[in-house]
Amino acid sequence: MATASLTPIFSSPLKTSRATTLTTTTLDQHRNQAVLRRQILKGLVLSPLILIKAPPSSEAREIEVGSYLPPSPTDPSFVLFKASPKDTPALRAGNVQPYQFILPPSWKQTRVANILSGNYCQPKCAEPWVEVKFEDEKQGKVQVVASPLVRLTNKPNATIEEIGNPEKLIASLGPFVTGNSYDPDELLETKIEKLGDQTYYKYMLETPFALTGTHNLAKATAKGSTVVLFVASANDKQWQASEKTLKAILDSFQI
Repeated sequence: MATASLTPIFSSPLKTSRATTLTTTTLDQHRNQAVLRRQILKGLVLSPLILIKAPPSSEAREIEVGSYLPPSPTDPSFVLFKASPKDTPALRAGNVQPYQFILPPSWKQTRVANILSGNYCQPKCAEPWVEVKFEDEKQGKVQVVASPLVRLTNKPNATIEEIGNPEKLIASLGPFVTGNSYDPDELLETKIEKLGDQTYYKYMLETPFALTGTHNLAKATAKGSTVVLFVASANDKQWQASEKTLKAILDSFQI
């Protein structure tokens, strides 16, 4: 816009005599106006970008969780993450009930790609989606995966026991633990845990070909219209240093 306003002054032959009579003060005024217009336009263009760039609460925070999450009431060496409707599209839609788990304060939340987040298919997703992800390069990573109940059973509001035994459930959800495929021989241990009225299936897997890591821990439960799967993963080096920590994180998960 600045070029357009100044062109009649400097470029048009018909205006040459007028241009030569402009004083320094007048030129300064034109320049100041041009700068002001550029600043206004720049502000108008950048304002929506700033709004888009500012991450909503559901997106990852690239800072240590210890800087904004409260200490765990059961172990102050961890912090407590309690998911609420502001955190994910599925929680806002009511497709997933709020869940919680502890984390070491040095961990960071990582971004979930839109294609994996379920953001595009709420409130009715046909396939599992990733709720949240956290990681630490020295200790491993965790993620919460949610699956529509109808993918596993036709019974509405079925409990996890009504879906099947632990082996049947992990056969269906195993690929979402490993990131690629599931082999029953990779399953080392299964447990059934009761917390109040809620039943959880717990798993330990050794997965040498998994994309998520060579060691995976998982914990699953069903509530409402969704099966929720919590996964803790590590490579060999991370596992040696943080096996105890990852198991503590897994044990803390509840919905």
